Amino acid sequence: MTDTPPATAPQIRVIAMPADTNPNGDIFGGWLLSWMDQAAASAAYEAAKGRCVTVAVDGMVFHNPVFVGDEVSLYARVQRRGRTSVGVFVEAWRKTRDDPATTKVTEGVFTFVAIDENKRPRVLPEG
Repeated sequence: MTDTPPATAPQIRVIAMPADTNPNGDIFGGWLLSWMDQAAASAAYEAAKGRCVTVAVDGMVFHNPVFVGDEVSLYARVQRRGRTSVGVFVEAWRKTRDDPATTKVTEGVFTFVAIDENKRPRVLPEG
């Protein structure tokens, strides 16, 4: 695991709010997973040059918790291109309001399939 976030701009930034907590008052993992899927979808859409759908989430690992008020930055990059599919690696980093230091909270690989107007798989464009 690296100690610093990617040098690129995050795909998405979001603030964890009290409504995003589970019954114990911790930020719900599903909330974070949803934001990761959105960040991955944005990168996949760019690579596919059009509509695509999530078909799998692999290697999801939660390293550290997220707390109410944390700013979460989600970084996404295409890791693999297939004939009709795109694998996108996503990592999330948190920063508190009071400290500029960042901590990696989770990472995972999201697989998307490019689809056409009939919602059938289509071949990815070149490059």
